Amino acid sequence: MRILVVEDERTLAEIMASSLKKEKYSVDISLDGEDGLDNALSGIYNLIILDIMLPFVDGITILKKIRENNINTKVIMLSAKSELEDKLLGLNNGADDYITKPFHMEELIARVNVQLRKDPAKKLTDTLEAYDLKLNLKTSELSCKTTNDSIEVGFKEFLILEYLMQNKDIIVSKEQIYDKVWGINNTSESNNLEAYLSFIRRKLKMINSNVSIRSIRGLGYKLEGAKNEEIGK
Repeated sequence: MRILVVEDERTLAEIMASSLKKEKYSVDISLDGEDGLDNALSGIYNLIILDIMLPFVDGITILKKIRENNINTKVIMLSAKSELEDKLLGLNNGADDYITKPFHMEELIARVNVQLRKDPAKKLTDTLEAYDLKLNLKTSELSCKTTNDSIEVGFKEFLILEYLMQNKDIIVSKEQIYDKVWGINNTSESNNLEAYLSFIRRKLKMINSNVSIRSIRGLGYKLEGAKNEEIGK
């Protein structure tokens, strides 16, 4: 999952990013409100950690703009102020949570985990499933539910698999995957994605999964299971 940190204190932003990356999240940083707004409006993020006091554009304005554009990304507001009015201002404008500076990094991680795994229809889980595949979101272990074979995947492989599994049977473009995995300002070579997909396909065969990643010329890629077969349904 991809997180955007919008925080003008560079050291704090980098500490947050480093801590979140250890939790297997992909993280981008914006150091001012103008850049933060541009990135937030891309709609590629699962969660935004958003400071209220920012240069150029303040956090509340950013929050209002993304909600006006029907972007439902989870938002955790940050502020050095602890007054109830400030918290209500953020929450009433569409924030999902609020944390006051200074804070313990463990608390931030816990709040992020709650927001990204909160689903009223499902129990909290550390795994993502699609067809006969199970991806452990904590250990990066990919396993096949029919054979019980498993293998560890690398960080970029993990992010690609997570995105494809979340969008199973939906065609996602190369640009969407690049934005989600490498970030909207990525400078990766165009053949990087094909290389990682090749690694993933090889690992799918190694665990004897019936899942495939189909390339659709001119459109993108689609994760597919065996016809009419999906474990648990």
